[in-house]
Amino acid sequence: MAGNWEDGIVSDDVKFGFQRPEMYELKLAGTATVYDRHVFLCYKSHEVWPSHLESSDSDPLPKLFAATLKARRDDIKLKTILTICEVREDIGLSDGDVLIFPDMIKYRNLKESDVDAFVEDVLVSGKPWTSGPQEPISGSYVFVCSHNNRDRRCGVCGPILIEEFNKAIESKDLKNEVHVAACSHVGGHKYAGNVIIYSTDKEGKIAGHWYGYVTPNEVPILLDEHIREGEILERLWRGQMGLHAGITDKVNELSVLSGTTVEQKGNAPVETASQGCCQGAAGFSCCRDANAEGKEVEKGQGRLPSCFRKWDKPEVYTAIGVVGAVAVVAVAYGFYKKSR
Repeated sequence: MAGNWEDGIVSDDVKFGFQRPEMYELKLAGTATVYDRHVFLCYKSHEVWPSHLESSDSDPLPKLFAATLKARRDDIKLKTILTICEVREDIGLSDGDVLIFPDMIKYRNLKESDVDAFVEDVLVSGKPWTSGPQEPISGSYVFVCSHNNRDRRCGVCGPILIEEFNKAIESKDLKNEVHVAACSHVGGHKYAGNVIIYSTDKEGKIAGHWYGYVTPNEVPILLDEHIREGEILERLWRGQMGLHAGITDKVNELSVLSGTTVEQKGNAPVETASQGCCQGAAGFSCCRDANAEGKEVEKGQGRLPSCFRKWDKPEVYTAIGVVGAVAVVAVAYGFYKKSR
């Protein structure tokens, strides 16, 4: 029996974990969701979340919250996304708590009957919630996608990364400075392990950075270099909160000018978690059915929508096209560096 259990662990890691064949196959820069504000609803454990938590009849609180955000999206000035995070009493996260970044505030004990008023007060009007005090939060927050029932890759990689983060935080005496929690689907399960870090940058501002293909080996590096020093781990960087105007449009413009063929196969558009669709520049919408994830999409023609895609390099491409694709990604990251 022990042998079968061990074989199962090895099989999971090879098929879905850090040894899976697809690791490092896709470029990461520009694959993060386009948004300006991130809302986390603390709800139960990642082990019991259904595949589509925000539309589950068995989970009325996240379903109602997501539906209300969608209904009021035209009234909300900041592009806001909703993600579910697990309850972690040891770091002060209880069921129904709401965290808001980059505001660094927390509201306690949201209930279904509160959702409409909460969205109106806090997210539409930009005022404190009339039914509950706001609490400031401090330190760095690390969210790791561990949504197993949505995608096995994050289900395998996420819990391992959380365990490694907790061990490293303990050994580096950072328990009061760095807080780690599992979160639901953030888009891009193929990039697992997916990590989002909210921390203070070199200018003293709260920044939200997305990383993909994170393995246990990168955990101490992220703690030492990203959180402590404010340095970005470029090779695993997917994007940052609020950077869509400076990077997304420029990359698409340069890709057209370079004459590089861009194929959408294997790389879904950037998603907005609260709406179940993606949003490009100037209001271009590439919303799609949730069941379309992972399906092949036809090649785009003409001007590209402002959603990042995989730079595919079949043998039929010329050497110039290959160099051009690489240059576009490099220039995109250059714009990010200048914007800091």
